[in-house]
Amino acid sequence: MSQYFLTTARIGFRKWQPDDLPLVDALWGDSHVGAYIGGPFSSEQVRERLVREIEFERVYGLQYWPIFLLNDDAHVGCCGLRPYDLQRRVYELGFHLRKQFWGQGLATEAGRAARDWAAKNLQPASLFAGHHPENRASQAVLKKLGFVYTHDEPYGATGLLHPSYRLLLCTQR
Repeated sequence: MSQYFLTTARIGFRKWQPDDLPLVDALWGDSHVGAYIGGPFSSEQVRERLVREIEFERVYGLQYWPIFLLNDDAHVGCCGLRPYDLQRRVYELGFHLRKQFWGQGLATEAGRAARDWAAKNLQPASLFAGHHPENRASQAVLKKLGFVYTHDEPYGATGLLHPSYRLLLCTQR
């Protein structure tokens, strides 16, 4: 369990490493997952996403961290944070789960942990999140986490307007 910097009842979070390419390929290279985030992605695009996540961690101290089941270390997907509007202290919360883990409450569990980690470590004014317009499961997760719909926002990767949400965490600085 020492490899995880954050844990919940069922999952552990760690940081992406350059040798995690097989994990990211199984996640972002999967056509079911990719359909909701602008895919399908080529092997090169998947590799570039891994490099980008590692760079986010180096520059900002956060990323969409890989998550694993604690009972057997199975790779579930990723969940975490990215800068969204740093001037206003807004971070984006996101989660991508491998298809075999859909519908088990793991996105909500991971999202809650990432949300709480952000509140404690980043002290953001708010969190932003969006989802593919056809992804009702992600919509339900965001509502369970306390996010409130605010608007539809263009998402370049899909070329669609994605429902977008905010969660206020801090009202004063």
